[in-house]
Amino acid sequence: QVQVVESGGDTVQAGGSLRLSCAASGSIVSINAMGWYRRFPGNERELVARITSGGSTNYADSVKGRFTISRDKTQNTMYLEMNSLKPEDTGVYYCNADVFTKYGSSLRSWGQGTQVTVSS
Repeated sequence: QVQVVESGGDTVQAGGSLRLSCAASGSIVSINAMGWYRRFPGNERELVARITSGGSTNYADSVKGRFTISRDKTQNTMYLEMNSLKPEDTGVYYCNADVFTKYGSSLRSWGQGTQVTVSS
């Protein structure tokens, strides 16, 4: 079993900052890539940022220059530093992890999401 838990969502004013955290735990041998996605009301989840085990990153165009993804491989944790927040950043933010488990399987685990609300 693998658990992924997000934290750090909050309500902030436009121009403010937040730091989201994601922790993966359970029967993990290794984690390949981890990513942040967000869901706007009525829409599907879209990629916000992703980071590989080697540290390579990619970002959605809408967040480039404002958001920074990072990872602590020793702790199986990942972070999303969000600056210059805009009302259109409002949504539920989800973390996922591509995990190789102790049972020899590979799977993508998702967290339950954390709400980010940016007021104008």
